[in-house]
Amino acid sequence: MSDISQRKLDHIDLVLREDVGMAGNPTGFGGYAFIPEALPELAPSDVDLGTTFLGRRFEAPILIASMTGGPQRGEDINRHLGQAAQALGLPMGVGSQRIIFEKPEALASFTAARAAGPDVFLLGNLGAVQLNYGFDPARVIEAVEAIGADGVFLHLNALQELIQPGGDTDFRGLLDRIEAVVKAAPFPVLIKEVGCGIAPETARKLAARGVAAIDVSGAGGTSWAKIEAHRAADPAQRTLGEVFGEWGLPTAVALRGCRDALPDFPLIASGGIRTGLDVAKAIALGADMVSFAMPLLEPATRSGEAVEAALRQILAELRATMFLIGVRDVATLRRSRHLLRTV
Repeated sequence: MSDISQRKLDHIDLVLREDVGMAGNPTGFGGYAFIPEALPELAPSDVDLGTTFLGRRFEAPILIASMTGGPQRGEDINRHLGQAAQALGLPMGVGSQRIIFEKPEALASFTAARAAGPDVFLLGNLGAVQLNYGFDPARVIEAVEAIGADGVFLHLNALQELIQPGGDTDFRGLLDRIEAVVKAAPFPVLIKEVGCGIAPETARKLAARGVAAIDVSGAGGTSWAKIEAHRAADPAQRTLGEVFGEWGLPTAVALRGCRDALPDFPLIASGGIRTGLDVAKAIALGADMVSFAMPLLEPATRSGEAVEAALRQILAELRATMFLIGVRDVATLRRSRHLLRTV
């Protein structure tokens, strides 16, 4: 098995089995509370979770986050996620596709998502730093077309690359290279962090280069520094990962900052989102869509039905929150004044 295939398997196993969360740097959502509406003047069935994002209509403001791909286990996960996304009318992303250029046989693990979800708004995924390591706009387009995707995430993972054995750490000149991809691509190019957050000024720079949306992916959820620390054989690298295991802007802080900086720009919130109540808070704080991986990873190792059940629970929690504050649709929730800062 190639190093990159083993790395992907390691990532899945570590997230499932080890404590790689950011207990010491929570999302920030705990500092907010909704004001209950004792007289909501609606029934739960009146609540409409539908929303529009990047010109597409979805059944709820939830995007199934990029997780994996490559080995057979990744193929199973992507197939199950695609089945659930198809059943519920939600968009989804796949994990980093870099492996398909090193191991063409890995392509099937990504096309499984499209095969299972023929109508799903599907987002490919590549590390933005790879634009400094031989990838050009043509290769990005090739990766998206190879899996029948509708757009692509270019992810930013400087800390992970720094801790990861043999990581790619030359992040120089990437704004220009990202802009080149945006100009060449016939599909939307989105940017996402991987759990450390995006600061307002960085968001402004990316928006100015024409990206379609930004996932702020703040701190408070899975720590990729901790994951790579577990994988590191070098004690110095392991220590570095442990020191920076809680690094980043909490998700709520990153989201508020980016929304203030870009009042009308499409934003996705992720990083420690676990419940429908978290989803509602993120939307009220300025998110257009909300994304998460951890609550779906274990179900995705079992079946599409298990993923669908986990998502239906989160949707029920979101609907309940909206009912309990007297809000009947997502657009109104975004303008809601029911959310108070408590700390």
